[in-house]
This record gives sequence, C-alpha cells and structure tokens, in this order.
Amino acid sequence: MHTERNLKVKIINKSKYPLPAYQTEYSAGADIYANTDEEIIIQPLERTLIPSGLFIELPENHEAQIRPRSGLAFKHGITVLNSPGTIDADYRGEIKVLLVNLSNEVYRLQPGERIAQMVIATCKQAEWQSETALTETVRGTGGYGHTGKH
Repeated sequence: MHTERNLKVKIINKSKYPLPAYQTEYSAGADIYANTDEEIIIQPLERTLIPSGLFIELPENHEAQIRPRSGLAFKHGITVLNSPGTIDADYRGEIKVLLVNLSNEVYRLQPGERIAQMVIATCKQAEWQSETALTETVRGTGGYGHTGKH
C-alpha cells in the first residue's frame, strides 16, 4: 500500500505534446517528448540538443534527472549523452535533452517522440569539512578495476 503522497511539481508546457507521463504504476521515470514540428535527423556519432517545451519549478532539495529511454538505447543506439543530466531546483529555463546516436545508422527522430525519462530525486548539498586524513578502510585507495574482472 502506497501511503506517501506524490510530490507536487509546478510545470509549464509550451509544447503541443503531453506532460511528462509515467508509463506504468511504479515507473520511476516519466517520459518526456521531443518538441519539434519536423523530423530531426541524427547522424551516427552526432549529438543534438532536443527541446521539450517544458519548464519546471522543483522544490528545494530536489533535482530532476534526465535519463535515456532503454528502448531507444537498445534498438537504435540513441542515448542521453550527459546521463543523467541534472536539472537543479533553481533552474527555470526550458528542459532540453542532449541526445547522441551511438549506432552506425542515421536515426530519424519524429515530432512528439518520447526521447528521455525524467526522474525526480531528493538531494542534499554537502558541508565540506577540511581534514588532513581520512578513516582507513579495506578498499583504501583502490580505484577503477582494482577488484578484478569478475
């Protein structure tokens, strides 16, 4: 049973396409649509900024994350280049999605096509404490790939 109330987010939609929409009851991300009147051709390895026509006002201590749609990524090699893209609570401009074509084929983006998912998340700003040493751990300073292949 879901007892927590949904977060209210103010939104202005200057496109002719729907508001962000959750496709299933428990979807974390709401699909957002390409706000274009014409087909956009994305060449292999090309990146392009796609407008959504959406403007939001997030509550303090929240962010909107723009993430790829799995179907576009798997079937066509289309993904969000700066994934996840972050929209800060104090940003009031239009949400735009930076898509890249990682396939070897041209992709024809259609007007009103679902291009990304938007996930609303809580976040905190850090209060940095300058120190001269950190607590020791088993991992220590081991970085990328230090635990092996498997």
